[in-house]
Amino acid sequence: MLNTTLRALAALILAASSSWAQDGHNVLLVANDNSSVSRNIADYYARRRSIPQVNICHIRATEDETITRDQYNLQIAAPTAACLRKGGLVEAVLYIVTTLGVPLRIEGTVGMDGDYAAVDSELTLLYLDMKRRSPHPVKGSLPNPFFGRRSSAFTHPEFPIYLVTRLAAYDFDGVKAIIDRSLLAANKGKFVIDEKNSGDDSADAWLQDAAIFLPKDRVIVDTSTKVLYDLSDVIGYAGWGSNDKNRHRRFLGFHWLPGAIVTEFVSTDGRTFKKPPDSWNLGRDWTTPSGLFDGSPQTMTADYLLEGATGASGHVYEPYLIQTPRPDLLLPAYYKGRNLAESYYLAIRSLSWQNIVVGDPLCSLGKP
Repeated sequence: MLNTTLRALAALILAASSSWAQDGHNVLLVANDNSSVSRNIADYYARRRSIPQVNICHIRATEDETITRDQYNLQIAAPTAACLRKGGLVEAVLYIVTTLGVPLRIEGTVGMDGDYAAVDSELTLLYLDMKRRSPHPVKGSLPNPFFGRRSSAFTHPEFPIYLVTRLAAYDFDGVKAIIDRSLLAANKGKFVIDEKNSGDDSADAWLQDAAIFLPKDRVIVDTSTKVLYDLSDVIGYAGWGSNDKNRHRRFLGFHWLPGAIVTEFVSTDGRTFKKPPDSWNLGRDWTTPSGLFDGSPQTMTADYLLEGATGASGHVYEPYLIQTPRPDLLLPAYYKGRNLAESYYLAIRSLSWQNIVVGDPLCSLGKP
C-alpha cells in the first residue's frame, strides 16, 4: 500500500512539474512498421531522446499520406490507444510523436463543418476518447482546452488531450537533422515577424502583438509590403508565406539557428511531405499547372525544415484563418522556455482539424 501511495505521489509531482522537466517518459513514439523510413526515424529519435521501449508504439498502417476515416480508426487510433493502455501510459504520456511514413491526413467533406482532418489533430483527442469510452464527433472542429492558457502547466487530467507532433521532412536525413538541431537549441537569435499589409488585416494584429510580447532587441518586424529575405541568426519566424502577393521566392534564404520555429498563415503548407522538383517555385494562381505541386501553388512546411528550421506548423487542408496558429501566443511562449509542443498548442484554437506541428515536442530554448 505504501509503495502504491508513493508511486501515486510521484506521479502527481511529475504532472505538476513544468514543461522544462519533461523527458522521453512523457512521449509515446508511433512507428509504422510497414514503412522503413518510419522505423528508422523511431529508432534514431528513441536513442537521442532516451525513449523507453514501452513508450514506442508499433502500428501497421498503409504508407499512403491520405487515408479514409475507417483506416484511421482501425490502423492508427485503435492500436495507439492499445499501446497506451497496455503500457500503463495513459496519464504519464503528454506528447504523441508520429513519424514520416505514418499517414498524414484523413479524407472527407470540406468546409467549416466538414469531417476531413489531419491524422495528428485527431490523435490529440485520443485521451478524451479513452476516458469517455466513446469517440468524439468528427464534423467540424472541437475547442482546444489548452488554447491561450499562457500560465498553466500542461497536465492530465486538467487538459484531457495529447499534444501531437510529427517527425517528418522530405527524407530520413532531413528528419535526423531536425532531431539533432532540437538537442542544440539555445535561447538566442532573432524572432522575425513579417506583416503583409501594414496592419490592415486582423491577423497582422496578431503579428504586431507577438512583437510586443518579445524583447525589442530580439525582434525584427517589417510592416511594409516588402518580403524579408536572407536574414541571419533566426530563431523564430511568423508571416504570410505565399499568401503575401509579394513573396516570389520558394525559400526565404534565412540562416536558421538550432531550435528555430516557423508559423505562417497558409492553407495547404502541410499538404504533403513529398519533395517537389528543385525547379518548382511558388505558383501565382490555382490554375496554372507549372505553379502547382500536389494540387497547390502555396509554400510548403517541409521547405522551411529543408532550409534549416527545427520546427514548423502546417495545414493538410484549408483551416480558415481563424484556425491557424496565433503567433502572439506561440512565439512568446517558446521564448520564455515552453517546449515546442506546448508552445504550438497554446496557439492552436481547435482540434480535430487541419493543423499539424512538425518537430521534437521536447525541443526547448530554455529560460531566457
